[in-house]
Amino acid sequence: MGILNVTPDSFYAKSRVNDSEMLLQKAQQMIDEGADILDLGSQSTRPGAQRISADVEWQLLEPALKEVRATFPEMIISVDTFYGEIAEKAVDCGADIINDVSAGNLDESMLNAVAQARCPYVLMHMKGEPGTMQHAPEYSNIMEEMWTFFREKISQLNSLGIHDIILDPGFGFGKTQSHNMEILRNLDQLNGFGFPILAGLSRKKTIQNILSVGADDALNGTTVLNTIALMNGAAIVRVHDVREAKEAVLLVNAVRASALI
Repeated sequence: MGILNVTPDSFYAKSRVNDSEMLLQKAQQMIDEGADILDLGSQSTRPGAQRISADVEWQLLEPALKEVRATFPEMIISVDTFYGEIAEKAVDCGADIINDVSAGNLDESMLNAVAQARCPYVLMHMKGEPGTMQHAPEYSNIMEEMWTFFREKISQLNSLGIHDIILDPGFGFGKTQSHNMEILRNLDQLNGFGFPILAGLSRKKTIQNILSVGADDALNGTTVLNTIALMNGAAIVRVHDVREAKEAVLLVNAVRASALI
């Protein structure tokens, strides 16, 4: 899953696309490098981000989504939003997947919108909301709490007729560095739900802190953690750098294939 940001304040400056030409060039590059999904978003959910309204988000998203959809008609497009009205409009404009960091908790209309759209839904675990989520998050047992969260949310989604679900543990969303490492180490536990797992680790603060680098120099660390995530059961990696992630997927798949010979 390649990240296409049409927002001026995403945490990794080089991921931002500021005009139509840059957007389509970036999308083409990601496709050429092996992306299976393009994830398009116009609201930053980085720690401390200030929320923008649905109207402003849609003003940024609509032209970008329409251009990507028209230019790459066969590509799977995910839209990253927590607003129900945007999810509805995005699917009407050709989006295939809704990727919601809030699990429907920031807009009560979201889950009904997804149910009406009958599209796949990325269900992510987040403690708090983007503006405050990194203010000393605490868990008694993070894997147990996450398991309970997913169990209850999946039941709610199923009751609404939503059965095509992707689980995202939400690395960096209301988690400390220690929490993120514990989740990564125990990621295969989430396979018990029977849904694909998405890992979003790309260039995040945990990597920066451990390696004492900035986002610009966090690619190698990203590839290492993506590889661990894939080995521990992730089916999708959400990344800024598709070529390196695709190579990790191919190599992990080769290791798995060798075990079957």
